[in-house]
Amino acid sequence: MLLTTNAIVLSKLKYRDNDLIIKCYTQKEGIVSYLLKGILKSKKGSKVAYYQLLTQLQIVTDFKPSRSLQYIKEVKINHLYSSLHTSVLKSAIVMFLAEVLSSSLQEEEQNDTLFNYLEATLQWLDTQDSYANFHLLFLLNLTKHLGFYPDTSKIELPYFNLEAGEFQDKKYSKYSISNENLTLLKKLLGTTFDALDLVKINAKQRQSFLGLILVYFELHLGTFKKPKSLQIFNEVFN
Repeated sequence: MLLTTNAIVLSKLKYRDNDLIIKCYTQKEGIVSYLLKGILKSKKGSKVAYYQLLTQLQIVTDFKPSRSLQYIKEVKINHLYSSLHTSVLKSAIVMFLAEVLSSSLQEEEQNDTLFNYLEATLQWLDTQDSYANFHLLFLLNLTKHLGFYPDTSKIELPYFNLEAGEFQDKKYSKYSISNENLTLLKKLLGTTFDALDLVKINAKQRQSFLGLILVYFELHLGTFKKPKSLQIFNEVFN
């Protein structure tokens, strides 16, 4: 059947000499992989730019659920970024978040709330000049859509257990956090993207907290792997 859907590019892999396999998170079918035959040939080379990481597309495909690789019949840019792929710092965020999303998102079904969250937050990042903490709030809020957002019913308690996903009165686990990281977690749980600039932390704190968020993902998502781009990402932001 012909299917028109919005999509966000999560990864791309060269296949044979002139082909690409791209993985997208689509609005109507969740995770879908596409085989782009001959896309790297000189006459078609200009369209490779459509498939940069986290690009927002509208695609038309002859969708067949039984097929592991789908084929794109038509494609166009659904939202043209102004800085996400040209800024060095934003490009580092894009590479890192695309890898996290590729590892985190597994569902092959429609989830409008999650898709709209990804679309809106990426467009927000594209327009911002101050965004050093964007990835922290992005990942924390992503857990709402993945089913393990922190339980804030006892947020006044002095420990947060990453394994249990809740605030506790004692250190019950090696995955319990407190002090500086706990303070930052509580700040982020109480803020929005538009107010994020008011959260002031240094590069060391940012790196430490990001490490904890990734552990949180590993504990709650059996398929999650720590991103290979993490070291480069931390170097850029230091």
